[in-house]
Amino acid sequence: MSIPSPRGEREKLITALTPKLRRHLKIRAFEHGMDIQDATEHAIKAWYTATEVPEVSTDGAKTWGTFLPEGEPDTFKAACTNRGVTYVKGLAQALTLWLDNHPSPTTPLTAQPVVRVIVANQKGGVGKTFISSGIAQALAEAGHKVLIVDYDPQGHLTSELGFEDLMYEDDVETLLMHMDGTAKGDIHDLLVALDHERFGERLHLLPASDDAFMRDVALSKVSFSEAALERSLDPLEDEYDVIIIDGPPSLGLNMDTALYYVRRREGELADRSGVITPVWANKASHRAFRLLKSQMEDLCAKGRIQVDYLGLVVNAYDSRRGKLVKENKDEWEKSSSPPVLAVIGDLKEGREAADGEIPLLEYAPDSEHAQAMRDLAKELAV
Repeated sequence: MSIPSPRGEREKLITALTPKLRRHLKIRAFEHGMDIQDATEHAIKAWYTATEVPEVSTDGAKTWGTFLPEGEPDTFKAACTNRGVTYVKGLAQALTLWLDNHPSPTTPLTAQPVVRVIVANQKGGVGKTFISSGIAQALAEAGHKVLIVDYDPQGHLTSELGFEDLMYEDDVETLLMHMDGTAKGDIHDLLVALDHERFGERLHLLPASDDAFMRDVALSKVSFSEAALERSLDPLEDEYDVIIIDGPPSLGLNMDTALYYVRRREGELADRSGVITPVWANKASHRAFRLLKSQMEDLCAKGRIQVDYLGLVVNAYDSRRGKLVKENKDEWEKSSSPPVLAVIGDLKEGREAADGEIPLLEYAPDSEHAQAMRDLAKELAV
């Protein structure tokens, strides 16, 4: 596959990187005023002539791709064959060597805004709430201060965390009122804390409300509606390391405001904030993904913004469901942009925790489901 580029024709190299090496490359490239693609190209060219290469571990490497000058992917693969290393090992050596030779400059990295992530898919039932809640819990358990926003009008996150009553309180301001400019109070008053010792008072919820079903209609009357969520959450941002949005199951203004909120801000690292999409290993999820991606591209083109796709999560996977399920899972895993961050099995702990209105990491902290959430949390550049 080749693409036209101001730097000439380029071809895609698909291999794999560990999450840790990918994060280090992203930050170091930014510090040196480069994009990841150029840093990778320079790293590979230096590796060709290196007489000593570092020892590297590629355990946990996940599919990753980049564009190199035309013909360079084949040249790189041939060099790996000559050196007796896999493509994954060769790339890891090249990037590690580049990192060693390009230390962080003495000028510190520009202060980065709060990490903002939306877990989004307009197709219902694929596990948006499960993934967004689980990642938030894992980050809080690891010591980060996290706000999770129930942006789904159905309010599953709010009810599954045991706060369903808050959705129907009378005479209480809501997120929508802060978004449409009718609120008089402080948005801090909407927040509730999960008081489990595991989270150390670091995990807060902005619950759903029963007026959220009217959000698309209300936002259509708001000037520059795409920024309505950002304006509302701005007073909270300095107090959190991460803000996670449990996205709405629809395409429209509601989704546009959430996508705009997680756009890459001026001076922000690429792939730091953005979109995570849970999918199932079926054709319906492939169609839903294309629709969401199309909406993102349309918003970016019209708004002249950049929204980064952080990755996909194949959820509720069970190979016993047959050949087509495995084929669909394999098709997802071929994607390098966005990459598949995790394949999570169809296990019972998540359902039991939701039914019991108990956070997953509190209900089953040693379960496979809980560990999958901790691994996903490590994918974020926090």
